[in-house]
Amino acid sequence: MKIQVYNSTIQLVQGDITKQSVDAIVNAANSALAGGGGVDGAIHDAAGPLIMEETAQKYPEGCPTGEAVITAAGDLTAKFIIHTVGPVWGGGVRGEADLLKNAYSNSLKLAVEHHCESVAFPAISTGVYGYPIDLAAKQSLRSVADFLREHESSLRVSFVLFDNGSFGAYSNALEELSKMSTDW
Repeated sequence: MKIQVYNSTIQLVQGDITKQSVDAIVNAANSALAGGGGVDGAIHDAAGPLIMEETAQKYPEGCPTGEAVITAAGDLTAKFIIHTVGPVWGGGVRGEADLLKNAYSNSLKLAVEHHCESVAFPAISTGVYGYPIDLAAKQSLRSVADFLREHESSLRVSFVLFDNGSFGAYSNALEELSKMSTDW
């Protein structure tokens, strides 16, 4: 499933984010940029040890929640890895929606600055960080669509979802978004 936002496309893909043919893969990182489990671990494993060395050298202070940093992609076919830190879910009362929006927007800013034409995102914060998948799907898709509309970028943005439940939640949210957005 996909929608057009001006000159850009938002599409959903079910599969392994490390296997995507894109200019930049977004990593759902922790604030220490220290690698971890889930998507973060899979990306670090596939990219190789040079990524950890580069993040330690370029970003010794790590990366705050909602921000993003960029590195080379190591052994991946992508050119870049954009590392962003999503919020830990705390019931929705600690600014989680804004922090999640910022994680997506700041990642897209880096992609545009580095002349990327295609970007692959995971479902940021929905794993061990506990962000409810339905809420995350709506917030992330809206954030990406708003960025593309405001910046009139020409990007192919893929949300690469690992399992059926995530794909279903994002499909429902994308369908809802496409019905609401007739001005694109």
